[in-house]
Amino acid sequence: MAVTRAHLAGREQCFQEVDRVVNSHILHGSESLCKLLRYLTEQTLDHPGGSVKEYQIATEVFGRPGNFDPHLDSTVRVQAGRLRLKLAEYYNSEGAQDPLVVELPKGSYALSFHLGTPISSRLQPWPQDHLQIAQETAQPFPRTPPIAIAMMALLLAVAVGVIAVLLTRNYPRGSQTHDSTPAAYQIFWKTFVSGSEESWVIFSNGAFVGRPETGMRYFNSAHDSSAVILDHYTGVGEVLAVHELDRVFNLLKKNIRVKRGTLFSLDDAKNNDLIFVGSPAENLTLLEIPGTQQFVFQRLTSGPRKGDLAITNVHPQADEPKMFMGSPSTGALTEDYALIGLVRGLDPAHSALILAGTTTMGTQAAVEYVCRQDSLEELLLRLSVSKTGELKPFEAVLHVKVVRGVPLKADLVALRTGAP
Repeated sequence: MAVTRAHLAGREQCFQEVDRVVNSHILHGSESLCKLLRYLTEQTLDHPGGSVKEYQIATEVFGRPGNFDPHLDSTVRVQAGRLRLKLAEYYNSEGAQDPLVVELPKGSYALSFHLGTPISSRLQPWPQDHLQIAQETAQPFPRTPPIAIAMMALLLAVAVGVIAVLLTRNYPRGSQTHDSTPAAYQIFWKTFVSGSEESWVIFSNGAFVGRPETGMRYFNSAHDSSAVILDHYTGVGEVLAVHELDRVFNLLKKNIRVKRGTLFSLDDAKNNDLIFVGSPAENLTLLEIPGTQQFVFQRLTSGPRKGDLAITNVHPQADEPKMFMGSPSTGALTEDYALIGLVRGLDPAHSALILAGTTTMGTQAAVEYVCRQDSLEELLLRLSVSKTGELKPFEAVLHVKVVRGVPLKADLVALRTGAP
């Protein structure tokens, strides 16, 4: 541990400084980075001189399994790099006058605490003798006539008006707002906001029979009449997902067009950039257009999990399962798996983004993953996309932890890049 002037910067002061950083605007919404910072703080202060291992962080902070291999999974290094940048950003803005400075030196997972130098203390006081001379030699300003003051005020108002007009002409309000949008949003969503037409959001709405007041169930073509299908219900996750997408597109100064899956046509698919919310099990249009090739939704037809929806791993890599399956449908939902897939559309000039879980909670988690800055930055790093780079087709699988019907955490567990 590197704690400069440890007798001045005690343990309690270090934890207080970390609390300031965690509660800052810079780390607002970055749950994974806050968790990592607190963990590294405890390890650094509780085990001075020790070294925190990458495997230890992966399993204890990010929930990686015991067979975690840092050569195959760069999550810890990626998150540590992001935390290092956020700390530097914090102390160059909000934390410029904090009494302590927290750093994560490169090549180490041990934090460094040292005394900071507030900006105000860098300003040297004016010597008393100079102050006295200034007071003695200072002369009062001549009194300005009221008419002159009025003329100056009028000229100032005109000048401000002219400047405002010039700024409006040269820098439209929309571009100013867009330029202030985090780079991760601009890179990931570029395909869907750069065209003249609105992108379409197609949310799933499964086919049910029955009535809400008497009980509903999925439509079964073997013994149900298509005349009694209810196709205007969707899951909680899909509702919140559409809201989250609307928020992001509003941030990017672009509108979206929302449509339920049963009303969507192939003509729509040919002429627009599409965002599908929900799996092919309920978003049936996905069965008729190009979809993901490496990770495919499949309903199990035999065994104890018969009828459950899973994600098949078509070409599993080392230490990857052949299937990603969440909680059994017969018990409480505590985990789910979700898919994020960017593929070419029916018209190669357009793209389709598939955001879907094996349940509605997984679908919500997939959408939130690409709508939140910290997880989106992690995804772009894993895809090796630079600020000037182009986002190419990819497929990713998320493991989602669910608590009381809320997806609380989503981890990227498998990734494939390039068009199939």
